[in-house]
Amino acid sequence: MAAAAAAGKRKPVFVKVDQLKPGTAGHTLVAKVLSSKTVVQKGRAGAAPGPVARPTRIAECLIGDETGCILFTARNEQVDLMKPDSTVIIRNAKIDMFKGSMRLAVDKWGRIEVTEPASFNVKEDNNLSLVEYELVNVEE
Repeated sequence: MAAAAAAGKRKPVFVKVDQLKPGTAGHTLVAKVLSSKTVVQKGRAGAAPGPVARPTRIAECLIGDETGCILFTARNEQVDLMKPDSTVIIRNAKIDMFKGSMRLAVDKWGRIEVTEPASFNVKEDNNLSLVEYELVNVEE
């Protein structure tokens, strides 16, 4: 019983950007926001009343650490946290694939916190979102 309780509250293992791989989840990392570009902004104008009327905002943010950088897909209130030059702790993030390349994202199970400015310089010449992956079916 005690082992199960300990498993639920385990300490986060911080990963570096260059350790991120397709199809993985549960990542916690510290990253600097390099840029943020809004790609979708759907407002209330003409929307049906009800819960679907919430405005949708999606921004692609280039984030990174001293090992590399990756595009982070920020949704709605996450967009406000991902300001260029800020340093964030991203908890329980997952890798989504978009057109064959990796994107980091945080769903309802994860969290983004703005933290103290990081001392590292981002390695911008190792952008993991520029690497194209091809889905290959392996037959047993």
